[in-house]
Amino acid sequence: MSSMHEGWAPGPFAADYEQRVNLDALRRKRLERAREAMAAGGLDALLVWKNENTRYLTSLRPQLIAGKSGLLNGVLLAEGDPILFASGGDADRARQHMPWLEEVHAIPILEERGLIAHFTDTILEDVVRQHRLHRARIGVDLVSQGLHDALRARFPDIHWVDGDAVMHAARLIKLPEELALIEEAVAIAEAVTQTAIDYVRPGVREIEIAAEAMRVLFRLGGEYAHVTSPFVASGERMSPPTRLATDKVVRHGDVVFIDIGAMWNGYFADMGRTVICGEPSSEQKRVFRAVHEAHGAGIEAMRPGATTAHVTKVIRQTAASHGLAEHFLTLFIGHGIGVGSNEPPYIGEPFPGAAAVTLEPGMVFAMEPLIWVPDVPGGGGVRLEDMVLITEDGPHRLSRLPYDPQLLGA
Repeated sequence: MSSMHEGWAPGPFAADYEQRVNLDALRRKRLERAREAMAAGGLDALLVWKNENTRYLTSLRPQLIAGKSGLLNGVLLAEGDPILFASGGDADRARQHMPWLEEVHAIPILEERGLIAHFTDTILEDVVRQHRLHRARIGVDLVSQGLHDALRARFPDIHWVDGDAVMHAARLIKLPEELALIEEAVAIAEAVTQTAIDYVRPGVREIEIAAEAMRVLFRLGGEYAHVTSPFVASGERMSPPTRLATDKVVRHGDVVFIDIGAMWNGYFADMGRTVICGEPSSEQKRVFRAVHEAHGAGIEAMRPGATTAHVTKVIRQTAASHGLAEHFLTLFIGHGIGVGSNEPPYIGEPFPGAAAVTLEPGMVFAMEPLIWVPDVPGGGGVRLEDMVLITEDGPHRLSRLPYDPQLLGA
């Protein structure tokens, strides 16, 4: 596999002149990972509904309907091949074009009580009976209250437990094939980000910058942006951050933050850059240099054996040396990434209860410290975001896009 993945993106097409990603092998390996995690969690089966979990187990790329995540497509994984429950519009295509799936069931959108009952009492009942799961221990990840009630009423002897943690455990350490796909997603995300940066000038609106970036995303074969609402914020909209693109006009002296990223072949790349329109003020440069230094120190600390708590401490202490310890956005500083756009482990989660996870080779993170200072003309908010792979030798920054030299300069 080392000949296939050498830390760069060779191209997103299939090719006969070199070995690239064997997607059939990747599907088999992902199922092996899921089964290992199931065994470690003491589960007999998984019933998952999150978009990323259905993609991980079946490779289904569905039509996504806003507000319907978790209601459209699901997977039951027991002893045999994964069983796909696909919303009607995707079931026919899955049967025709996904030969690695032997069993595909069309289901309705799981909102109305009567339709939920039809799914549990007829479709799922037949599957549970055929696979002898009536007394099984089954993990679930994301269900509505309606489906939650129906599952327990119809299958009172099944022990329903947390399956989301099991799937996170399966997805935690990336396979070599996954890293190769992430590299391609990063290459697309860099092009998307550079396009947005190149479009920054006085007189354009944030939504225009996002539109140009999204055009390149789709032109290069990207599936989605990292976030449903592309994040382009300029000037005072970065203090505090308005995390979407608005009709605000970019002006001379505005900082402009771009966070759009890319998803390709099921894997996300999340990256962001803050640039200046025109000339930066001394305060804007001060905040930028503080974020840049904290960001770099945090990435340097991301070595095998270090904990997420240690990395957080390094970043916050560096910001404190600039007098900006209390100016972080009320959000995590970094997050895991893969088939999920945001997934555990989280670094710098400000709320209690977050796990202190030990870093291991094969973990991939998006590191994104954001510090904002109020009442700065042209905005005093800065975020830098990069994709980081943990290797045996330490952190490897996957994203290569440089930082704004005007903001970084003395």
